[in-house]
Amino acid sequence: MNAEKGRIKTAIVGASGYSGQNLLRLLLTHPRVDLVCATSRAEEGKALDTVFPRFRGAEKLAGLAFSAPDIDAIAATGASCAFLALPHGVAREFAGPLLERGLRVIDLSADFRLRDAAVYADFYGGEHPTPELLAEAVYGLPELRAEEIRGARLVASPGCYPTSILLPLIPLLREKRIDPASICVASGSGVSGAGKKAEAAYLFAEVNESVRAYGAPKHRHLSEIEQELSLAAGGPVRVSFVPHLLPVTAGIATTIFCEPAAGSDPGDPGGVYEAAYGAAPFVRVLGEGRFPDTKHVTGTNFIDIGWVRDARTGRLILFSAEDNLGKGASSQAVQSFNLMHGLPETEGLMIF
Repeated sequence: MNAEKGRIKTAIVGASGYSGQNLLRLLLTHPRVDLVCATSRAEEGKALDTVFPRFRGAEKLAGLAFSAPDIDAIAATGASCAFLALPHGVAREFAGPLLERGLRVIDLSADFRLRDAAVYADFYGGEHPTPELLAEAVYGLPELRAEEIRGARLVASPGCYPTSILLPLIPLLREKRIDPASICVASGSGVSGAGKKAEAAYLFAEVNESVRAYGAPKHRHLSEIEQELSLAAGGPVRVSFVPHLLPVTAGIATTIFCEPAAGSDPGDPGGVYEAAYGAAPFVRVLGEGRFPDTKHVTGTNFIDIGWVRDARTGRLILFSAEDNLGKGASSQAVQSFNLMHGLPETEGLMIF
């Protein structure tokens, strides 16, 4: 659906968290966005540029203040699209009612990423109140689901870890280059991935000069990782995944270990990646022997991918780096927004 030549009235529900703030940064400079609503329970009534002084002087703010997250009030702003930058379990309370009021919704939480309500209950706890929306929601990996995203009313933007894992693996699984049963993943994320919350584990003194594993063996993101890998492989895939907390604000570095499919040699995956991502503006395939670095992707919508072939063990080792607040959250959501509104995929996102 093509956008009109005017700006697209847009709302951010939950705009005071880290992902919400990054959405604000991107949408304030997006040439086709008219930001008409930004909600926050904690900051209700405060001017956005008071809460976030870095946005002082932004024309689009025009005195805009944070409002309460009221569904009717959001719809009354005339917004045609809403980003939900809310915790899981909260976003689902807003998605259905906003869809009923005619808005298109891009959800950054985990509430609509899974196709099976039973899997959602297993990983996130509790019954899903709107399982019918799970069937409608499009899993928003633009490089793999662009056509579906274009026509979607509801896009479930992928998690940060899954994005860093799925984009390197899915092309190889589709081409049956690797053994699905062999996949093991270790990832490290900046502390902003935990969200803006006051917990002792995320205090500066606890995180600084330290690296630690967490969330093993059943991190919640495994649910969507295994769902999407299973679809690519054409059968069930189970993955060992261990995330780590890094003493940095943002960025994800992922290392994936896998073995060739039975009776085959995965060869150089460069040709597979070229076929999959040659026209993808935000996937940068570095090549064999190249190791992605988070400092080259933070603040951007790029994901960098490299690999090595280990002749000694017979394994293929894949590497990726992205910004957990960018390609892993806000900027990827804006990429879907562009597709949904018939805009160039790169609109407002070519930031280096």
